[in-house]
Amino acid sequence: MYLLRNTLRPYAWGSTTAIAELFGREPSGDPEAELWIGAHPGAPSALVPPVDGSETLDELIAADPERMLGADTAGRFGPELPFLAKILAAGAPLSLQVHPTPEQARAGYAAEEEAGVDRGARERNYKDGNSKPEMIFALTPFEALCGFRKPEESAGLFRAVNAAVTASGREVPDLLEWIVAELSSGHPAPARLQSVFRTLINDGESVREAVELAAAAVAKLADGGEYAREMTTLAELNGYYPGDPGVLISLLLNRASLQPGEAVYLPAGNVHAYLSGLGVEVMAASDNVLRGGLTPKHIDVPELLRTVDFRPLGVPYLAAEDTGAGQQVFRPPFEEFALQRLELAQGPSAAPGDPLPAEAPVLQHGPAVVIAVRGTIALTSPAGSLTLEAGDSAFLPAWEAPVVARLAADSAQHDDGALAFAVTVGSVPAGEADAPRLDIDA
Repeated sequence: MYLLRNTLRPYAWGSTTAIAELFGREPSGDPEAELWIGAHPGAPSALVPPVDGSETLDELIAADPERMLGADTAGRFGPELPFLAKILAAGAPLSLQVHPTPEQARAGYAAEEEAGVDRGARERNYKDGNSKPEMIFALTPFEALCGFRKPEESAGLFRAVNAAVTASGREVPDLLEWIVAELSSGHPAPARLQSVFRTLINDGESVREAVELAAAAVAKLADGGEYAREMTTLAELNGYYPGDPGVLISLLLNRASLQPGEAVYLPAGNVHAYLSGLGVEVMAASDNVLRGGLTPKHIDVPELLRTVDFRPLGVPYLAAEDTGAGQQVFRPPFEEFALQRLELAQGPSAAPGDPLPAEAPVLQHGPAVVIAVRGTIALTSPAGSLTLEAGDSAFLPAWEAPVVARLAADSAQHDDGALAFAVTVGSVPAGEADAPRLDIDA
């Protein structure tokens, strides 16, 4: 087992306090958006101490992929760790974005490499040839936009906007009237959603004027009523990104509100944006993001439209499986990763209900990483042991198994016990399964 030191990314949308409070340390004063735990070349975790000339996790794996990853994982994914874990803290909305399928990622990466587009260029879409399915587990109340609604539902939202514009004494723009008519037409649902999305994402003065007028008009609706949450979202997004097409696009998308302990998964083609909250994010080890609004960054509209899945879907909640050892496992329909929640307590100190165990096996399909969130956890294997305090993390190579997580002595003396998360390779067949789809025209 190898102790890791991880990179904290200071993106502007990051919370200045959430990650520090989670780990019981003083805030840095700067935005702290994402803590990366893994071997992604963009910010590989450092080894503490360095091992046999390897200073980072990607170097350690590259030196002996089959031993570190296991023959099965190395055979399926090559000589790289197939997942990346993050602690994500959104203090402001992230951009609307979508991730490509494996085929799109490979083709897009190859095309940009052949064209000689610098990998650091602003207009570069594909940083690697991998897809990027992901999931988020909420540590605090977590808000997100996630996938397309039924077009009839979005039509109702835009009607409410138009009524608010009329009530404010202004004339409803032709664009907003057209959107209601298009969403209410008899065309197949994906075609209706694509038509409206395409019109908005192509931007232009009429779109920006409609966004500003709509945001000003819905202020009263945000105070209460049937669509209060959606109208509040619209007004808040315009506060961050005035006139941005993504403000109106938000009305095409589901609004997901996660409570601590809930999770959603995001397959390729799913348009989404995290709005606020703290969570454990897990994804395939890729940095391929196609943006669709709520950002000053580059938006490649043609490539975006080729990538988006316009089929309406329900919020893709991910139910937990009980391991039978008092722990939970979240298995999204992706082969790259699965997430285990490890909560340990000592007998009566556990929460009401069935007492939590003081030890539990760590889920391992080949390699794994463990992140301690609360208390102190001792990891033990036939080869040795390692103690993790809140904020610490470790890499568990495939050869070092089984590993058991135990409540350390100092945590056993406290009522709140200990909490950690383990990420390992998934166990579903190759390829991504679809998110839950609504039973309407496709």
